Amino acid sequence: MILTIDPVRLGGAIALLGSYLAMCAAIWRARPKARRAAPSGSADWLVVHATQTGSAEYLAGRTAATMATGGLSARAVCMSELDAGALHGATRVLFIVSTYGEGDAPDSAARFAAQTMGTAPDLSRLHYAVLALGDTTYANYCGFGRALDGWLAAHGATPLFGRIEVDRGNAEALAEWQHHVGRLAGTSDAPDWEAPGYGDWRIASRMLMNPGSAGAPLYRIGLVPFEGALPDWEAGDLAQVSAPLDPDHPREYSIASLRGEGELALMVRLQRREDGTLGAASGWLCVHALETDVVKLRVRAHQRFRLNGNAARPLIAIGNGSGLAGLRALIKSRIDAGDGDNWLLFGERNAAHDYLCREELQGWLAASRLARLDLAFSRDQSTPRYVQHLVREHAQQLRSWVEEGAAIYVCGSLQGMAGGVHEALVGALGAERVEAMAAQGRYRRDVY
Repeated sequence: MILTIDPVRLGGAIALLGSYLAMCAAIWRARPKARRAAPSGSADWLVVHATQTGSAEYLAGRTAATMATGGLSARAVCMSELDAGALHGATRVLFIVSTYGEGDAPDSAARFAAQTMGTAPDLSRLHYAVLALGDTTYANYCGFGRALDGWLAAHGATPLFGRIEVDRGNAEALAEWQHHVGRLAGTSDAPDWEAPGYGDWRIASRMLMNPGSAGAPLYRIGLVPFEGALPDWEAGDLAQVSAPLDPDHPREYSIASLRGEGELALMVRLQRREDGTLGAASGWLCVHALETDVVKLRVRAHQRFRLNGNAARPLIAIGNGSGLAGLRALIKSRIDAGDGDNWLLFGERNAAHDYLCREELQGWLAASRLARLDLAFSRDQSTPRYVQHLVREHAQQLRSWVEEGAAIYVCGSLQGMAGGVHEALVGALGAERVEAMAAQGRYRRDVY
């Protein structure tokens, strides 16, 4: 890659470089000699991640692995495990954090942002760096990463190098972070952090799910590889699609099916721009792509929305619109495992046109594979009624399920639904219990 350097800033850059090298030298002298990694409960370096869809967690794992190649003991931990005491005792922490919505902390960092960042600890012993993941299409780009960086510096922590911001997985920004991590680890031979390549898939089925709807068309799209067997995935995972008209910005969709069903199914809302043209990815998948066309797709694990430790718990699934995709896969997974204590609360526009997966859901209910099915159709009465209204109406039953150990999974739109459902849950369960469930992994969200 060829870089163009502004000569006016060259002198300042050299001065900054000198300061940076001096700091690296000091850290190098202070670091322990290469040795085996410390036990899981301790490490010389902490790599703290705060993620909503798994990207920060993945990068934290790669960062910790790079540190280990240089002989350093490093441990990747979720920000939900980091409290004020642990932070006060740390001396070297690398933060990799996403921003959720318009500048908020992701769910895994909500407690840290609300409690720890509301205190004023002495962090003068701490050396740190921040990798902020974001999306420039949002007004408050990298808002949480910037707030975290500012809070750490304001309380005496010393940055190892300047905050690095990553716009939608920008490869150059990630390479810069890897370069700095390699220097701290004293190694330059770590492999590049390349994401898995896209496979060649084709559309095997495409069905309009809401004919006659007043809302935008929603399609169920079934895909299979051109060659070979379906890859493995779990309920809750995501599919990334690289559309021909915008290959540098892959779109992520919740996977609606299980591998055993023979195809990877998505629920894709057809987007239309103000000028009438179709969205680059949704237009390709819903309209333009033929059965013979190659769809570039890869599966991405979404650990924070998998069942994992909640597999044996009763499931309360809450969502709207295309959010039914992720919820449907979770419920189907539990049904296949013989678990019928599943409760779905779902909202859409009109029962006549937007009752998605009607026959399947009614069949599950009749066969006692769904214990409860509560629906809200916002346009079927004079006063709009949304899924958050269902949460409030059934607060007593919801409390009973939670007391019996149920987990809550929410999937669907960020605007309106996610905030409304969260407020309704707080009203039904209390803020302390909702916060505790989030920290325990019993309250999980995949919202967009």
